[in-house]
Amino acid sequence: MAEQSKAFFKMNMIRPFIVGMLLSGMLMSCADGPPPAVSGERDAQAPSAPTDSPYLVVLGIGQDGGAPQTGSHLDARWEQPEERHQATSLGLVDPATGRKWMFEATPDFKQQWYTFDTLSGLRETNVPDGIFLTHAHIGHYTGLMLLGHESVGAQGVPVYAYPKMAAFLTANGPWSQLVKYANIVLAPLESGTRVDLSQNVSVEPFLVPHRQEFSEVAGFIVRGPNRSVGFIPDIDSWEAWEAEGVSLESFLASVDIALVDGTFFENGELPGRDMSGFPHPFITHTMDRLASAPDSVRSKVHFIHLNHSNPALIKESSAQKLVAQNGFNLAFPGQIIAL
Repeated sequence: MAEQSKAFFKMNMIRPFIVGMLLSGMLMSCADGPPPAVSGERDAQAPSAPTDSPYLVVLGIGQDGGAPQTGSHLDARWEQPEERHQATSLGLVDPATGRKWMFEATPDFKQQWYTFDTLSGLRETNVPDGIFLTHAHIGHYTGLMLLGHESVGAQGVPVYAYPKMAAFLTANGPWSQLVKYANIVLAPLESGTRVDLSQNVSVEPFLVPHRQEFSEVAGFIVRGPNRSVGFIPDIDSWEAWEAEGVSLESFLASVDIALVDGTFFENGELPGRDMSGFPHPFITHTMDRLASAPDSVRSKVHFIHLNHSNPALIKESSAQKLVAQNGFNLAFPGQIIAL
């Protein structure tokens, strides 16, 4: 029994490295010409990373706690490492400048940064060129701790955040120590003010309604030379946003691809709980709202930030099939989105 436990532990330690190397082989074998914008299926052949234009990499699709979640010891994914999911994060690459940025600093930051830095094939660096934060919920900023002097001891990493988010980091330990020691340098975000990262890439921040216990909640539009990608991992509801003057439909009209909140699939997903008041739009609700939209609009939508309970995480599930049948998509780890 002890030998079996040792073998299981060893396999779980090396599997992420093996998966990372396999993905690296797929992503770095670039074909001539631009790759497709996205892959429609998680198991489809991954598109090659562009060598001459910016692109995004999906580094995680899970809700803050990932899947399986802490304490869910009966979840079969503890015994199925290939079915596990890290918290939602994106990587942004500009091959022309050799620079790389991340969206969100998740609890899985260490593995995600290693995977991203390896897959980019540009250069090995110990920190990103900058990190964009959406808000102060645990799955979106706590990975910043690994930039501190107890770990990598970074110097001057730009962290892009709205004012309340920046104030939260400045006033509360251990994040305040990152600011004090200049491991990170807070770069203020303002709605309507574009952040130009290079001649090829810019980021436009905006606010969305969502639980704001400690900070505002941001979304982003990443623009490259040819495509734009919207990123809204958390939002209370599309109706609440519309009450503030922005509709889901107008947002989709402004981007080529949208990675949007798909935390829960439908009411009843959590046994014994009425989920109707949960501060997330169900995937089924988003699909119903856009049911009459053209195929070209529905195909822009890629659901991300999926809770461990979400049946759309299960391969070949009826939930996955329903998403595809209705013309929508699920984001997947390793997904390349050319800009």
